[in-house]
Amino acid sequence: MNAEQPIPYIGFKTVCKEQPIAFPPQHQPVQPGLESLMKPIPITEDPAYRGSGKLEGKVAIVTGGDSGIGKAAAIAFAKEGADLVIPYLYETSDAEVTKARIEQLGQRCILIKIDLRYKKNCEAVVRQTLAEFGRLDVLVNNHAVQYVQRSILDITEEQLYQTYQTNIFPFFFMIQAALPHLKAGASIINTASITAYEGFKELIDYSSTKGAIVSLTRSLALSLVDQGIRVNTVAPGSVWTPLIPSSFPAEEVAVFGTDSPMKRAAQPYELAPAYVYLASSIDSSFVTGQAIHVNGGQMVTS
Repeated sequence: MNAEQPIPYIGFKTVCKEQPIAFPPQHQPVQPGLESLMKPIPITEDPAYRGSGKLEGKVAIVTGGDSGIGKAAAIAFAKEGADLVIPYLYETSDAEVTKARIEQLGQRCILIKIDLRYKKNCEAVVRQTLAEFGRLDVLVNNHAVQYVQRSILDITEEQLYQTYQTNIFPFFFMIQAALPHLKAGASIINTASITAYEGFKELIDYSSTKGAIVSLTRSLALSLVDQGIRVNTVAPGSVWTPLIPSSFPAEEVAVFGTDSPMKRAAQPYELAPAYVYLASSIDSSFVTGQAIHVNGGQMVTS
């Protein structure tokens, strides 16, 4: 398939009548990538989704909430009544679009352009959240990089440090900064991946960080259960986000997600309800240390 050929679509009921099942070949040179450059633009909001006050008066930090899964979760949180704090790396244009939509929904949103690989920056995000809103109720750790390599021998020392310093260290740093300010009923949600369970032969270092996130989630849930703070993870399968064209070669992007039982990748909005469920003490008060698998039917052992 080349960029001039039409994109195959499959009928879909809730968001639109047509949903892409394949994508034109494309590549972005810098991770984590820009949503605004993707073709087609990911669907991050279901206009039919109506909130019911599940997060009314709550404040949530969503790292990487400028685009993709984080953006979808942030918009859904806003529909449920939450105010948002969105730390992001460099994607200002995407972040401003997300903020504008959250404000259209009647909620407040602050953007923080910052590198979360450093503990002091994670602490700064929490300080700014408290200064602006005076509270913190939900922390969503949702950011990552991934570098395709054919062999573990091709993973350089620099790449290994970059992957771990981006994908797992900030989860610890954000939790450490947030925890003293979280009260009973608060929720921590970590984004893992199907690769933590199935592996991925060309994403060895990335997959290992996602496995670490699953173990972090389970252990931290046990550590915090007596404080009434729940810790869970969402483990997505293939999802059409900027990380895909910014990490995979163009020819692999063209068939991305078609190997799932549903024969397509997810759109980010399809992940958002899982985050709302885990964030809401109304819905998931008895759920901690768990993983929700949103992966199009791929069977995993959790």
